[in-house]
Amino acid sequence: MVTVTFHQTCLIRIMLDMDVTIYRARLHDIPSIARLVNSAYRGSHSKIGWTTEADLLGGQRTDEEDLTKILNEPHNTILIGADEINRILGCVYLQKRDAVMYLGMLTVQPQLQANGLGKQLLFAAEEFARQKHCTVIEMTVISVRHELIAWYNRRGYRASGEVKPFPADGKFGVAKQPLEFIVLSKTL
Repeated sequence: MVTVTFHQTCLIRIMLDMDVTIYRARLHDIPSIARLVNSAYRGSHSKIGWTTEADLLGGQRTDEEDLTKILNEPHNTILIGADEINRILGCVYLQKRDAVMYLGMLTVQPQLQANGLGKQLLFAAEEFARQKHCTVIEMTVISVRHELIAWYNRRGYRASGEVKPFPADGKFGVAKQPLEFIVLSKTL
């Protein structure tokens, strides 16, 4: 079992095919996080990995302005996984909502997907939630992302029965078909 200790800088070092350090993002990490998230979710490069949304959504997933707002909010955290030369390989966004930790934007570089980094980021997010005295982790997933929902199900997340509309404002991209979110949650 891996023990996760949350310090201001280094959270955890994990061994995959490379040495990866998971730590809390800082404002200077924002440009790299924006590039990572957009390359993993949208455009032709995202199709290298299995988590692409390119066939469902156009436009970008996030931008530096939104990420800056996220990090400037006191209840928000982005954990990042970086290699030995500090290249950001993955990230996950967390927002504390009383006893619930909202999880979003779990991202791994497309060419590194299916190597365990996403699972380790999820594990670190769950441990972070426990240490913040949360009893539940909750997320929204596009309902037609069956392979992603199955991945989360294998890690203990279950559909709550709640459905939310996909935002029409273009903030998360422009839908190429009607979309909605389902809410998944896991009791910690």
